[in-house]
Amino acid sequence: MKQQRINNKVYRLKTIIIACLLLAGNMVCHAQTPGKIERKQLFDYSWKFFQGDTALAKSKDFDDMSWRSLDLPHDWSIEGKISPENSTGGEGGYFPAGIGWYRKSFKAPGEWKGKKISIYFEGVYMNSEVFINGKSLGTYPYGYSSFSYDLSPYLDFDSENVIAVRVDNSQQLNSRWYSGSGIYRHVWLMVTDAVHIADWGVAITTPDVSSKKATVQIKTLVKNQTGSAQSVLISTRLADGNYKNAGHSQKKVELAANSEQEIAQTITVTDPLLWTPEIPHLYNARIQLVQNNNIVDETKTNFGIRSIKFTAQNGFQLNGKVVKLNGGCMHHDNGCLGAAAFDRAEERKVELLKEAGFNAVRTSHNPPSEAFLNACDRLGLLVVDESFDCWRSGKKKYDYAQYFDRWWKRDLDAMVLRDRNHPSIVMWSIGNEIVERGSPEAVETARMLANAVKEIDTTRPVTSAIVEAGKDWPALDPLMAAHDVGGYNYHLWSAPSDHQRVPSRIIFQTESYPKDAFANWKLVQNNNYVIGDFVWTAVDYLGESGIGRWYYSGDVPGEHWEHDLFPWHGAYCGDIDITGWRKPISHYRSMLYDNTEKLFMAVREPEPAPLEIKNTWWSVWPTWESWTWPGYEGKDVQVEIYSKYPKVRLYLNNKLIGEKQTTDEQEHKALFTIAYLPGQLKAIGVENGREMESKILQTSGDAAKIQLSADRKEIVANGQDLSFVTIEITDKDGILQPNAVNLLHFKIEGPGTIAGVANADMKDTDSYTGNTRKAWHGHALVVIRSTHGAGDIKLDVSSQGMPGAALIIRSFLKK
Repeated sequence: MKQQRINNKVYRLKTIIIACLLLAGNMVCHAQTPGKIERKQLFDYSWKFFQGDTALAKSKDFDDMSWRSLDLPHDWSIEGKISPENSTGGEGGYFPAGIGWYRKSFKAPGEWKGKKISIYFEGVYMNSEVFINGKSLGTYPYGYSSFSYDLSPYLDFDSENVIAVRVDNSQQLNSRWYSGSGIYRHVWLMVTDAVHIADWGVAITTPDVSSKKATVQIKTLVKNQTGSAQSVLISTRLADGNYKNAGHSQKKVELAANSEQEIAQTITVTDPLLWTPEIPHLYNARIQLVQNNNIVDETKTNFGIRSIKFTAQNGFQLNGKVVKLNGGCMHHDNGCLGAAAFDRAEERKVELLKEAGFNAVRTSHNPPSEAFLNACDRLGLLVVDESFDCWRSGKKKYDYAQYFDRWWKRDLDAMVLRDRNHPSIVMWSIGNEIVERGSPEAVETARMLANAVKEIDTTRPVTSAIVEAGKDWPALDPLMAAHDVGGYNYHLWSAPSDHQRVPSRIIFQTESYPKDAFANWKLVQNNNYVIGDFVWTAVDYLGESGIGRWYYSGDVPGEHWEHDLFPWHGAYCGDIDITGWRKPISHYRSMLYDNTEKLFMAVREPEPAPLEIKNTWWSVWPTWESWTWPGYEGKDVQVEIYSKYPKVRLYLNNKLIGEKQTTDEQEHKALFTIAYLPGQLKAIGVENGREMESKILQTSGDAAKIQLSADRKEIVANGQDLSFVTIEITDKDGILQPNAVNLLHFKIEGPGTIAGVANADMKDTDSYTGNTRKAWHGHALVVIRSTHGAGDIKLDVSSQGMPGAALIIRSFLKK
């Protein structure tokens, strides 16, 4: 430790000396930025919205005074009534879709004259057409791609300018899950000089990495959009997460008129702080273009220093260490917020995944928001970034298949160019369960897509999710061979025999049934060439209604695709429900992969005789953290204990019920059948005869109190920050009443609004945007959104027959 401190002091001294030398001799340090204009400006605020279609809305002079005022991001589908009459059907969660218009007026300041001005949309679902002062800039079909348009030729510097966006989500069905409708991700204005760094023009890789030094390669695409040759100096500075200098490079470049050029720079970082899921160190690259001693453009890009390697012999290695992927698939919605990609909601998803023990996520089946990937980088979650749900053969009448031939290259490039600097991303996925997968054409398409990815990024492998579903599995070997890593949907059981047939194949399960957690974990642990398992799914989601449901005999039988299952309007196959509560299966899965959690207890829901509980493919038996089962006194119930201890003991009211083994042989589970008796149920982990730790379930009394807890008591007054408030109904002693279904009323005072309300019952069709919601299993959720004013936000929650509860959230202006 003493030597390490000495080394650190020497390193800091070297850094100071280098910095001083740079300050003394580097002309860039003397460069000035007079009247600096913000390069990237958030364009989310003060839009007008109309749900419906009116062709005149594209006109600059159109009167939109009667339209609704709102800030982005916005999803109008989540605001609508869930109804079996809506054209989105079960796939879209029975939410409304249709057509909507957005308009925003703004002034172009005089200092913009001669600049390049563009508008950048992170995501619009779907079929958007953008107008500036009545002029159409273009259409963009795919709802998950980011895109931009040049506004420069059309700006009026003498009067208001108007951006109008038509969003057409009326052609249904176009998705197999809830998509949302509208401008649901951020919008930005980009302001640069004619000589500038191209959008998505920075590519950072770390080709050589060790604990002592790392090579960082920065490639920057510089554009000269003037009619004459230009001489520029490109300066790149690296800094670690503590803003300490980590290296510098500069290079003079001659740019021909109306040209672009990619400039490569290499910087060696000594004693690098490596990016891992456990300690996700980030660096920043500040790139400046300098002309005549003035900075004409500057960008900042976060990146991580890490190495990845995939082999059949050692699986997936991160920084030389074998890592097994405990992964979950993830759709893009944010539960009661719909598709709206608020930064905090996207960050919270990553927090929930990490807390549930996942170290990886697959963005099924489309590129995610930038905020989500930024959170994965910052918090340490590995990512498989996926592009499409289909290629040329569609799954729904109006899905991406109708656009594939004309748009695949642009959309795939958009994903890879936008996302390539994220250290969290370790694989690119080019598709999911492709319909034409058994044909030679599919192999050619896969090669075409993989080659397109590698034209941009050769540092990560290409995969896709391949399913058998009526095809001959070995006959899909040519398709597998077109990928670097084989993605198996629900087929990991064949990995050992596949390895005998194709020993060079690297395998991971891109989707799996929750009920198969143990079998898949064993395959991952016991085979080097199997790098991980991604369960379907990590979090419950809207749409694909009824997947993961259980049902009672007499209900509509079968799987979610076989019947219309309204009022089911979402999926219940997640390890985590849409309020953020971890189901028992989540604790079991994380326990298998990570010893940080070693004991958990839950109770299997008793069958209400004479009815029986029926499971479906993606479901597990409904199991609850509850010892409150009125009406079952003296009747048998089953208690599940998950344990990484060799044995467990179960006590009821301090009386030993029994002891059972919970080793690999028992799949780390013990099942006790006991007669229900109210009181205290206690599970204890036993090691070498000693009782190590315990979990307790206590019978609850009648619902008597409302308890509120916020994930954040302070939020930024920027109109977009969020606080997620969990509501629990408890008895008089504060014990959760797991059968409570009280109707809750919400009232808010101060500079905040209610952005969404929810419970986890996918059959409850009450509005997600109202000021009331029923509790389910004693839980509910309210999401508070800041306004642009600072102060205290007070949330009052009430329910008939019990005292109300209140919570204060402080909203502050960020300096």
